[in-house]
Amino acid sequence: MSGYFFLIPVSLALGFAGLALFLWTLKNGQYDDLDGASERILYDEDRPLNDHGND
Repeated sequence: MSGYFFLIPVSLALGFAGLALFLWTLKNGQYDDLDGASERILYDEDRPLNDHGND
């Protein structure tokens, strides 16, 4: 029974810490562009390092 007096505040503190971190990521825009990374691979923007003889 005395273990509950230790585990309940620890679990509440971890829950509030997780909630605070999640709200911080929302505030900083971590979830604004969900489709950008998945579509970025489809666009070919690679350029050769040098253009010797490619006229």
